[in-house]
Amino acid sequence: MRRGVLRGVVALLALAAVLLGLPVGGVASAAERPVVTLSDSQAGTGGTITVSGKGWPARTLLMVLVCGRATPARGVLGGTNSCANADGRAVTTDADGRFSRRLPVTEPPVPCPCVVHVATATGAKEKADAVFQVAGHPVEALPEETAGGRLSVLSDLRLEGSGGLLTWFGAPPRRTLVLTVGNAGTGSVRDPVFQVGTAHGVFAPQWDEHRWRGTIAPGQKARIELPVELAAGAHGDYTVSLKYGGKVVAEQPWRVGRPWGVTLFWLLLCVVVPTAVFRIGMAVVDRVRPPGQRPRRRPRQGRRPRHGRLTRPGATGRPPRPVSTPAVLPWFSPDTGPGPAPHDDRPTSPTTPTGKGTP
Repeated sequence: MRRGVLRGVVALLALAAVLLGLPVGGVASAAERPVVTLSDSQAGTGGTITVSGKGWPARTLLMVLVCGRATPARGVLGGTNSCANADGRAVTTDADGRFSRRLPVTEPPVPCPCVVHVATATGAKEKADAVFQVAGHPVEALPEETAGGRLSVLSDLRLEGSGGLLTWFGAPPRRTLVLTVGNAGTGSVRDPVFQVGTAHGVFAPQWDEHRWRGTIAPGQKARIELPVELAAGAHGDYTVSLKYGGKVVAEQPWRVGRPWGVTLFWLLLCVVVPTAVFRIGMAVVDRVRPPGQRPRRRPRQGRRPRHGRLTRPGATGRPPRPVSTPAVLPWFSPDTGPGPAPHDDRPTSPTTPTGKGTP
């Protein structure tokens, strides 16, 4: 009897869990949050610490950084610009959402208080911080937290600027993202941090953090200008997105022309290089050919070989020799000239003296 009652209670609990959308395995796993623990709470520059964690998504890539101007309660105020990004480390969680990674201690670009900041690089957005002190690094008080500040976009997002000759030859395209925001809250907003993302086609945007220097009082508005840059040789249809406070507040399409200068360069290279190789090869063949088989060069027009050659006046510094030609009588042409001398066709006999008495 008791076993039947227990089975009925378990079935009712399972049915309630399914209706409420909770996992049947228990409520404790759903309430588990990412946790970061450190082997040492303080270390100097040049040392290393071991960073461990649990409760993270399984098989997820994480970034581990030492950041300044941050506390676990307020997070990293300056975003990743306040972290030692060059000395960060990446780690992938196991099937249970755990990890362990050695991290070199490096001074962040801003004063402490410092934390070891761990955030997901792929998948769902998760982050956690652990208090850490960099020995010998300056410490400054955090700015007072202003409650009630809330920025809203008042104008359409637009891109200003144009490409140049270097962009036509493959240089990174650059633009300036311009918009107007207003403070609709009851408190001032000081040095807000925006995230600018660029996406190509169906790919997810790649986000870059930019801090705008200034204070926006309640009811005031400000013009925001943020730089946008793509990779070298980028072309096609891109989408520029602006994120503030974890939300995408504006998007703007950007069509980037193809760098035709690069295409022209490769076409010229494909024509010039084979031509140069051909001419060099012919010169080598002409050089190694035996002397008797080399082709004779035809003399230039207006010149002949030295024996019987005509030379231009002044080429040798003296006038050319006159060429002797047969004289022609002026009163007749060669065809009408006198013929051979006339001769007598009669037979001749030797002349003999005749004597008297000869009949």
